[in-house]
Amino acid sequence: MHDTLTAGGRAAPLSRRPRPRVVLIGNPNAGKTTLFNRLTGLRARTANFPGTTVERRLGTLPLPGGPADLEDLPGLYTLAAGGLEERIARDSLSGGAERRPSAAIVVLDGTNLARNLYLAGQARELDIPLLVVLNMMDLAEEEGLRIDADALSRELGAPVIALSARTGAGVEQVPVALGRILRSGRPLALPGDLAACSSCAGCGSHSARFDWAESVAAKVSRGSARLSAARTEQLDRFLTHPVAGLVAFAAVMSLVFVAIFVLAQYPMKLVEAGSSALGRAVGRTLPDGAFRSLAVDGVIGGVGGVLAFLPQICILFFFLSMLEDSGYLARAAFVMDRLMGKVGLPGKAFVPMLSAHACAIPAIMATRVIEGRRDRLATILVLPLMTCSARLPVYAMVTAVLFADRPVLGGLTFAGAYAAGITAALLTAWIFRRTILRGESRPLVLELPTYKTPSLANALLAMRDRGSVFLSKAGTVILLISLSMWAMATFPRMPSGHLARVARAGDGRTLAALDREAAEAARTGDAARAEDVGARIASLRAPYALEYSLAGRLGRAVEPVFRPLGFDWRMDVGVLTSFAARETLVSTLAVVFGVGGEPEGRTTLREALRTERRSDGSPLFGLATALPLLVFYVLAMQCLPTQAVTRKETGSWKWAALQLGYMTSLAYSAALVMRLALVSFGVS
Repeated sequence: MHDTLTAGGRAAPLSRRPRPRVVLIGNPNAGKTTLFNRLTGLRARTANFPGTTVERRLGTLPLPGGPADLEDLPGLYTLAAGGLEERIARDSLSGGAERRPSAAIVVLDGTNLARNLYLAGQARELDIPLLVVLNMMDLAEEEGLRIDADALSRELGAPVIALSARTGAGVEQVPVALGRILRSGRPLALPGDLAACSSCAGCGSHSARFDWAESVAAKVSRGSARLSAARTEQLDRFLTHPVAGLVAFAAVMSLVFVAIFVLAQYPMKLVEAGSSALGRAVGRTLPDGAFRSLAVDGVIGGVGGVLAFLPQICILFFFLSMLEDSGYLARAAFVMDRLMGKVGLPGKAFVPMLSAHACAIPAIMATRVIEGRRDRLATILVLPLMTCSARLPVYAMVTAVLFADRPVLGGLTFAGAYAAGITAALLTAWIFRRTILRGESRPLVLELPTYKTPSLANALLAMRDRGSVFLSKAGTVILLISLSMWAMATFPRMPSGHLARVARAGDGRTLAALDREAAEAARTGDAARAEDVGARIASLRAPYALEYSLAGRLGRAVEPVFRPLGFDWRMDVGVLTSFAARETLVSTLAVVFGVGGEPEGRTTLREALRTERRSDGSPLFGLATALPLLVFYVLAMQCLPTQAVTRKETGSWKWAALQLGYMTSLAYSAALVMRLALVSFGVS
C-alpha cells in the first residue's frame, strides 16, 4: 500500500485519509433533495449543523475512486443574505465550522434557469471545484424548452450534466463526473463575464448579477414554458384567491387529518397489540416484585403508550412532504400572508410558523431572517402556539379515546386543534402589535414554484426521518421520565394495614370479604382460587397505593387548581410532568393507570381511559373532561427547552417569562370556558 506523509513526517496509509466532503446547494424546489436521495440510495441520516438545531441530511455517495460524504444544504436563493440558512451555507462552504468541502454540486431547475443562475454565479466565486446539475429536464422538454448544456458549461466554466432526478434519467453521470473533478482537485477558472460580475459582490442592488444570469439563460436556452405557465396560472387563480384560497387550504388540511385518522388506526392497533403482548410475556417471565413492575409498568407501559401514536405522526409528515413537493405549501404561504399582515405579523414569519409545526425551537431560531426587532419578538412570542410534533401524541390520545369508531369526527377534531393553535397565534399577535409591540410589519416576498408531481421517495424519507427523531426521544427523554414516574408512582409503598383504614365504605366491605375468601382458599389449599382472590385484592389495592405514593401526593396537592377543568389528581400528575416535554403526558398516564400488559388488566391506554370511572360512577375521560384537556394542550407552553431558546434569541428572561405566563393563563382560561360550556349543556 502506498503511504503519504503526516504533518509530523511519519507515513500514514492512504486508507486513513478522510473521505472527500461534497455539498449540494440549490434554490428551494429545484429538486436538490430528490437528487440527494438518488445519489445516496436513500441511505441517509439526519443531523444538526454544528452549534445549531437546524437539521441537515448526510449520506454516502459511491464514486469510482471510493466513497464521498454527501451533505444536503438548506435551499436558498443567495449566499449574500443575512438569514440563518444563508449563514449556515456560507459556513459550510467555507469550512468555518468543519473541514472545507472537496467539491460542490449546484442544482439548477431547468424550467426556471435564469432565477437559479444567480446562486450558481455566487457558487463559482467560492474557489471550490464545482459540478453543475441541470435538473428537471424532462419537464423542461415537455414544455418546449431546449437548453444547451455544453454552452452553459462554457459560460459557467464548470462541467454541466442534464438530468431528471425525479425519473433518474442521467443521474448515473454524476458520480463519474464528480470523480474526475475530485481527482483534479482544482476549481476551474472563472469565465470572463462571471469574473467581471464578481465585482458586484458589494453592490446593494445586485443588478449586475441578475443581468448576467438573464443574459446567460438567454444564450443557452430556446423556447419558453408557455404550457406550464398557462396551467399554473389557472390553478393559482383559484388556490391563491383571497377567499377561495383560504377555503381550499382549510379543505386540504381537513382531508389530510381525516386521512391520517383513518389510515393510522390499523398500525396503531398493531403497535398496541405488540406492546401488550410484550408486557404480558415479560410479566410472566419475571418474578413478582419491584423489578417486574419497573419493566412492565415503567418501561413497556410508559414508552409503549407513546409509541402507539407514532403512526399518526409518520403519516402526517408523509402528507406534508407530498404537499410541499407538489408546490402547494408555497401557495398556502401566499394565502396566509394576507391574513398575517392584517394581524401585524411580517410576511417572513410564515416560514418559521410553518416549521414550528415540527418543532418550535428551530422555528424560533429561524426568526433571525426577520429584520425588525418588534416583528421578530412578536413572531417568537406566538410560535409555540403552533401545533408541534410533541403535541401530536396528546391529540392522538384524546381523539382515539373519544372517536375510536368515528374517524371523520376524530379527523375533524384533530384538524380543529391545529386550526385553534393557528387562530390563537394570529389573535395573540394582533394584541401584541397593538399594545407592547406597536409598529408596521413587512410584507412577504415569495416566489411560487411550478407545480410538480410529488416524490413518493422523498415523502417516505421525510416520514422515516420524523419517526426516527420521535423514536430517539422515546428512547431517551420519554424513557427517563417514564422511569421517574414509575418510581414516583411506586414509592413510598403503602403499609399493609393502611388500606383497611382509608378504604371507602364499599371498598372496605369488599376487602373484608376478599380477606375471608383468601383465608378460606389457604385453608382448603385451593391454589387457583387463592391466585384469583389475590389478583382481585391487588386490583382493589392499586388506586389506594398510587394515591399513597409520591405521585399521588403531588397530584392531590395541585388538584384544587385543576379541579375546575374537570381533571382528577391522576391527570394532574401528567399535566405537571409534561411541562418538561408535552408528549410525556401520554407515558405518564400509561404509568399512572397501570398500563403495561398484566394478564387480567387493561392492556392499552385507550382502553384504560375509556373504562375508568370517578368515585360517583361518571366517566373519567368523557367529553366534558377530554375536550378541555385538548384545549389546554393546544395553548399551553409546556416545553422548557423552548423557553431556554426564547431567552437566548431575545436576550432576556422577561420575554420567556411573558411567553410562559400568557400561554399558561390562556390555556387555563380557554379550557375552563370549554368545561363550563359543556357542563351547562349537560355533557359529561
